[in-house]
Amino acid sequence: MSARNSLRFVSRRPRLCSSFPAKQQLQQRTLFTSRKTPTPVRNFFINTALLVGIGAGVYYATDARSAFLRYIVVPTIRWTMDAETAHRLAIDLMKAGISPVDRSKDAEDPDLEVKIFGKTLSSPIGLAAGYDKNGEAIDPLFDIGFSYVEVGSITPKPQEGNPKPRFFRLPKDEAAINRYGFNSDGHLKVLIRLRLRLHRFLTKYKGAPINHAFREGKLLGVNLGKNKTGDEVEDYVEGVRTLGNYADVLIINVSSPNTPGLRNMQHEEKLSGLLSSVIKARDELSTPHKPPVCVKIAPDLTETEVIAIAEVVKNSGIDGVIVSNTTISRPTTLKSPPSLRSEIGGLSGPPVKEVSLRTLRALRKNIGPSFTIIGCGGISSGKDAVDFAKAGATFVQVLTGFAYDGPGMPARLREEIKTELAGKKWMDIINADFK
Repeated sequence: MSARNSLRFVSRRPRLCSSFPAKQQLQQRTLFTSRKTPTPVRNFFINTALLVGIGAGVYYATDARSAFLRYIVVPTIRWTMDAETAHRLAIDLMKAGISPVDRSKDAEDPDLEVKIFGKTLSSPIGLAAGYDKNGEAIDPLFDIGFSYVEVGSITPKPQEGNPKPRFFRLPKDEAAINRYGFNSDGHLKVLIRLRLRLHRFLTKYKGAPINHAFREGKLLGVNLGKNKTGDEVEDYVEGVRTLGNYADVLIINVSSPNTPGLRNMQHEEKLSGLLSSVIKARDELSTPHKPPVCVKIAPDLTETEVIAIAEVVKNSGIDGVIVSNTTISRPTTLKSPPSLRSEIGGLSGPPVKEVSLRTLRALRKNIGPSFTIIGCGGISSGKDAVDFAKAGATFVQVLTGFAYDGPGMPARLREEIKTELAGKKWMDIINADFK
């Protein structure tokens, strides 16, 4: 090869950009390479930060009080699903172990303790029947922060309830109308769930539980109903015999407006006969700790009817009354459109508060100061809870407010009640309206 051709060949070889000195080009290559291939130390810090971030996000998202749940998750579910689908989804998620927990530091506040049925509840906030109808999510509901969880109503035989749609939201009133009609898995399926739950506890802790809530300062209530075609007394007696050994409290529901003829059981003679049979069955249970029995009444009662119920209750040997169930009335204060207000069924939520309080005050006035009354109906704030206590409620239950507010409600109500008490104890304000 000639010298000239050799020079041409060399000149055609690829060269580094001539606008930069060789040293600078080498530095750029090194910098580029270092960015492309992180060192092990850098990888460690990146992965650690990522894991910590994910962990903190999960911890926050699973805290029942998180704003994420209250202001994003719950409203999104409400906007994208009908009421019954959302209700079913919530139960299914809890069954699957996907549910938040209450990590509040005030969960064991002595000022909020409630003395009831010879026991002590850690707070006056309970969950009413109707949410966990078949005892599928008992432990997750306690973990959310309720001191009392009531499952049911449970009927002897399985029944589907009324045709769908049967559950309607009234968003402008933060209320709901339902005509579920005691949709229930029946005694046998619920009994199996309660037994399996007890078996898991015994297997894990190798000792008998302190109560059926399996937690100090909490109680499990079992709400009993009747089938549409069942005997009006025997259905309840069968419920006591079948499920009574697995309940801290038994509740006789004679006030749902969605089972034909059920509310007639509140009439003096029928109620007296029913409660007498129920108490007899309760006393025959094999458990050494016989569960107290409560009856749940409607808010749609005249003062004369309340007086008659008070007399029956005092002479029946039962232990308490829940005031109240849903109302068939439609208060004039409702803001929702007529198409929703006119749906058949029981109305629940804030519009029911005054109706329930009226019945509660009438019952307390006629039953005496020491008898246990559980307040329910329209409670969505700490002030509402305190209003019920002053009117005679030993503790209170929520349901519709919980569905609207989300899992942080028990903790929020405790904080608000504490503020309303202004240094007093919950037990100090019970019956305050009559002192």
